[in-house]
Amino acid sequence: MKNIDEEFMKLAIDKARQGVEKRQTPFGACISKDGEVIVCVHNIVWESMEITNHAEIHAIREACKKLNTVDLSGCVMYSTCEPCPMCFSACHWSKIAKIVFGARIKDAKKLGFSELTISNEEMKRLGNSPIEIIGDILREENLELFKLWSTQGDRRVY
Repeated sequence: MKNIDEEFMKLAIDKARQGVEKRQTPFGACISKDGEVIVCVHNIVWESMEITNHAEIHAIREACKKLNTVDLSGCVMYSTCEPCPMCFSACHWSKIAKIVFGARIKDAKKLGFSELTISNEEMKRLGNSPIEIIGDILREENLELFKLWSTQGDRRVY
């Protein structure tokens, strides 16, 4: 039996790779519900020139439009990197049930991204959030995205 979390994470990884090919940063996100993909996107900060267009925020916006609701109860967020505090908060407010991530915030910080080094577990605890968190899914494959991005000529961070 295939691991469903790994299958959806692979979709997020593929989408992040497409983003890197378009000179975006190495982050992808996939939202599923009841075992079906709702949306799968990559970070579009540089494409949109909008700093809040992280992959997770982009995915939440698209999922809300597609489902015609701001309530994403029962949905799962698959993110190639542990969501930042902004993205974690958006997951919480949209009532996403579970976050599954690959690389960690500290990994993005090492590349020069302006990360606030507050883990999802810490945000969950401090905010008393009901979100289930599963980390390090396909961690090495997600770290490969950072390596791919770091070989690009234009390594723009934010």
